[in-house]
Amino acid sequence: MAVPKRKTSKARRDKRRANWKLLIPGMIKCPHCHEFKLPHRVCGACGFYNGKEVVAKAEATK
Repeated sequence: MAVPKRKTSKARRDKRRANWKLLIPGMIKCPHCHEFKLPHRVCGACGFYNGKEVVAKAEATK
């Protein structure tokens, strides 16, 4: 069985882990209110999804 001859240094270990970064999610503009939102999700600003209002906003009920 293969066994490492020397301990892996922290610098070498961390260089290997340096590419594990989070990517910025792809934001799109809502076709209804033109605010940025995540794709395939209800717009937080207007409550529209796929051309239909699916969530009534608090401003609309006042």
